[in-house]
Amino acid sequence: MAIDISKITIPTHPGVYIMKDDTGKIIYIGKAKNLRNRVRSYFLKNQNYKTQKLVEKISDIEFVLTDNESEAFLLEANMIKRYRPIYNIELKDQQRYTYLRITNEEFPRLMVARRTRTGEFLGSGRVYGPFTSGSSKMLSIGLLRKAFKVRICKSLPKEACLEYHLGNCEAPCQFEQARQRYGKHISELESILKGKQKLEDFRKKLENEMQDASLRQHYETAKEIHETIQRLENLQTRQKMESTKNYDEEYFGIVVQDQTAHVMSFRQTNGVIRDRNRFSFDLVGDNSFSSFLSQYYSTNPIPKSIVSSELPEKKDILEEVFSRTAGFKVNIIVPLSGKRKEMIRLIMKNLILYQTKGFEPAIVELQEKLRLDIIPNVIECFDISNHGADYAVGSMSRFVDGRPDKSGYRKFKIKTIQGRDDYAMINEVIKRRYLRLLTQKDKTPDLIIIDGGKGQLRAALDALKSIGSKIPCIALAKENEEIYTPKISEPLVISKNNQVLKILQHARDEAHRFGVAYNRSLRKFS
Repeated sequence: MAIDISKITIPTHPGVYIMKDDTGKIIYIGKAKNLRNRVRSYFLKNQNYKTQKLVEKISDIEFVLTDNESEAFLLEANMIKRYRPIYNIELKDQQRYTYLRITNEEFPRLMVARRTRTGEFLGSGRVYGPFTSGSSKMLSIGLLRKAFKVRICKSLPKEACLEYHLGNCEAPCQFEQARQRYGKHISELESILKGKQKLEDFRKKLENEMQDASLRQHYETAKEIHETIQRLENLQTRQKMESTKNYDEEYFGIVVQDQTAHVMSFRQTNGVIRDRNRFSFDLVGDNSFSSFLSQYYSTNPIPKSIVSSELPEKKDILEEVFSRTAGFKVNIIVPLSGKRKEMIRLIMKNLILYQTKGFEPAIVELQEKLRLDIIPNVIECFDISNHGADYAVGSMSRFVDGRPDKSGYRKFKIKTIQGRDDYAMINEVIKRRYLRLLTQKDKTPDLIIIDGGKGQLRAALDALKSIGSKIPCIALAKENEEIYTPKISEPLVISKNNQVLKILQHARDEAHRFGVAYNRSLRKFS
């Protein structure tokens, strides 16, 4: 039975989507800059015959988030090589990205480097990359060779060749000064390939050469230089899915929810992230992250480094056992910075996506934007309706999964405040509402919204603090729709077309409407 795409929570992040049939078999793997837009496009009318057949067989779709489109590109290619989905069959052996290699020679050359299926590089030398999107020769190797006077001959000739006379090489085979300068040229080239500061200088040099070629009506040369300038952007994208270093390590993220631990791992072999695994176990008896790792590595190869979001219990004992079993030193670490830290952050992001399956996508996005610890599935929003000293009321709307829960709306007649003091009124209403919930041990909301700005937010936070409550609280200012939060110093501005803002506005407008109606009824019968 074909999947109902309207019932699937699809993130808007870049990443990989994995389509499965009714037996759980992977039938297609793709990548996207915006997963929601790309996946939904499969289910539009007027698709070609093959796409229609694919869609008919889809029973489930999984997602793996990445930080950018290039990482999605690499992970997609690696997963296709591993699973060989039937609908990806024509793409399985295509070259999807490129590495460049500087050889280990007295006068090094610049070459295209290739990887085997196991991730090992062919040939010796220093390897840079991967460089994604575009043709297999990403950076127009010929232009780089010319720019940095890199020789192309397989062995040094006895005298200067045609490349010297064309100005493409300084002939280190012939001239002492050329030999002395060659190392500097290679060093500058490596700085470019590493994406360091000299990249901008090189870009400006190319732009000048392009303008000069255009003025001389050498349009083919100008076009080639222009394409190289565009492709230089690839050097500035940091990659985590691939590394030129032959790391052998595994990354674990763990999240506990309702007495169940959710674990996700990425395995890196020979510097390549090929896949992800996901596990769950109940926290019963002696079940723990430590016992999970012990069982996991009883049937899986042990890497030299185990990188985790948190340290397992009995870490030292685990390291000792794993080292003895593997025959080499094994370390279990929690990274504090660098590429490993980025990888753990990405795994935790994917774990949150897995936990939020079935939630309204905008609510999940709201959690991310506000940096909340949990998904704000239950939201309560407050407004003060003030018509003189005798007609001041507070009102509260309640939203569940992004929709109004009108049975949960509440109204408050101001009891302790005289005059028109909105801040004090907010303080009173918040204190009354949540002191009652805490006293009765009722469930509190996941997020509180205050209609107002910094002052109203401060009043609400003071009230929550006075009763010992730590419910997340934000304020939504009506004039410019700015969001104020204690975790972010500057106000957060969300696009007016974003569903996240629309939910916040709807909650605010409902609280206001409910309060005005209550205020009007008080004045009518007074």
